[in-house]
Amino acid sequence: MIDGLVAGKLYGRPVERVGKGGKPFAVARVRASSGEGEPLFVNVIAFDAAPAAALWALEDGDSVALAGSLTPRVWTDKQGNTRPSLDMVAHQVLTAYQVAHKRYAMDPDGARAQDDEAAPGPWNGE
Repeated sequence: MIDGLVAGKLYGRPVERVGKGGKPFAVARVRASSGEGEPLFVNVIAFDAAPAAALWALEDGDSVALAGSLTPRVWTDKQGNTRPSLDMVAHQVLTAYQVAHKRYAMDPDGARAQDDEAAPGPWNGE
């Protein structure tokens, strides 16, 4: 097992599925970039409630960062070329919404909004 961090954009909407025991889990695909700039698809599954709920709240194309255990895979495209992919069991999910929410929690009085050019967001009352 490899512990890893992956950041990218959702490729399609996350799907809610139900396991044999009746417990829901999330399945998603994330498009990340490899070191050479080629797209790398990460097949994500989240069994814990918090990461699953974070994934279900996202839409196609939303940015996301994930932490969890990785398994490398290889698949063959229609032209017969082998391509890398990863399977991830996500333990943590970080989204842009959560970043804004944490900033607001750290500064609820809006001290960031001291000038007129402050970025809009919950931390400055907008």
